[in-house]
Amino acid sequence: MVNVYIKRIEEGSQGTFGYLAVPQVGFSCFTAELPWLDNARNKSCIPKGTYILEPFDSPDHPNVYKVKDVPGRGAILIHVGNYAGDKAKGYKTDSDGCILLGKSLGYLGRQRAVISSRVAIREFVRKVKKYPLKLIIE
Repeated sequence: MVNVYIKRIEEGSQGTFGYLAVPQVGFSCFTAELPWLDNARNKSCIPKGTYILEPFDSPDHPNVYKVKDVPGRGAILIHVGNYAGDKAKGYKTDSDGCILLGKSLGYLGRQRAVISSRVAIREFVRKVKKYPLKLIIE
């Protein structure tokens, strides 16, 4: 099993940002998740912990990964997107609790975001697609 690590490094109403690393395949990027709001469905990032990732494909999110067995949650994906802000505080979001990947951290307009998300997702999937994956969020 290949380990995928997320180290959360920044948290606020504009999102929870982190660094994702898969040392066994030589891949790293940045992550964006919703702020921590007590694991509230569609409003919060998921709890720190260890999860299994499995390939997932749908018309809205082709060729991505699903995070399995998140307590009290379902349909958590790793997919394309830039923003993960708290909608209740007026911020944009491309996540309903999912994890977004990007090649860098920055700002789009006045909001914190991950940048080059499509590139990051394509590279992540290409590097890990032949392995069973375990996600470890710190």
